[in-house]
Amino acid sequence: MLKRLIRRTIAGLGLAAVALGASPAPARTTSTAPKPALWQVSDRDTTVYLFGTIHLLPRNSTWRTKKFDEAVQRSQSLVVETLIDNANPLQLAALLRQMGYRPGLPPIASRVSPEKRPQLEAAITRTQIPRAMFDRMETWTAAFTLMGVQFAELGLQGDQGVETVLRQSFTAAAKPVGELETNREQLAFFDTLPEQAQRGLLEGAIENPQNVRGKFDGMLRAWLTGDVDSIAQTFNHDLQNSPELRAALLTRRNYAWSQWIERRMAQPGTLMIAVGAGHLAGDISVQRYLEGRGYRVKRIQ
Repeated sequence: MLKRLIRRTIAGLGLAAVALGASPAPARTTSTAPKPALWQVSDRDTTVYLFGTIHLLPRNSTWRTKKFDEAVQRSQSLVVETLIDNANPLQLAALLRQMGYRPGLPPIASRVSPEKRPQLEAAITRTQIPRAMFDRMETWTAAFTLMGVQFAELGLQGDQGVETVLRQSFTAAAKPVGELETNREQLAFFDTLPEQAQRGLLEGAIENPQNVRGKFDGMLRAWLTGDVDSIAQTFNHDLQNSPELRAALLTRRNYAWSQWIERRMAQPGTLMIAVGAGHLAGDISVQRYLEGRGYRVKRIQ
């Protein structure tokens, strides 16, 4: 359960996936016309669009609709979970070294079960990173590094993710792009996970990508068709026995984002907020918090 959860969380949290990237691969298509969920929160002089995303997508994925593009045109700015400075990748690399490496850690091989060690060594070899570096990585950092290879083998790419595409579109139109959390804050969610959870992440990162593909395709179909109930059920099922993870990765962040939106509603204008689809589904979604504060949230797609 934990391994499935962490993979979905990364798809919904995004930073590691986008930062580590993936190599080009052909797109997988669906026969269903895309219709990802889109909401609107508005008052007399302010409109906030809420769009649930998937941070990594196959190349040439089709997901935009006329209604969505109209919302983009009306929006004067974009806000995403976090901003990665693609022009200065060394900045993020330095942050990863600072937070994700330390001396005196157990050998990386000892942090997976014995039967998983051959898979671990094979995955490390595919990274072309010196083997000794992994012994100095914290478990979550090693998992992120290895997951970059797994994402590549699944044909998923950060530069095809929704936030990346939207950021390019808004920047090209000279519209500002902001963030809800810093890179450090996002990495800290994983850095502070219990070691057991980090080791679950590591074992998930070395699984055969073919074993993961079916689950990802199911999540992608739910997102493309706007099936928010299925997205919520997936997260609720995975998190029901992990209250610590639920609080750290969903509850506290969704509440903080709803407060940010409430403050923003005091200013006139129109903006779009694009965050992982899991944050906009279920009984602790951003919308539920806003509704609890008296705001009317309308689904428009």
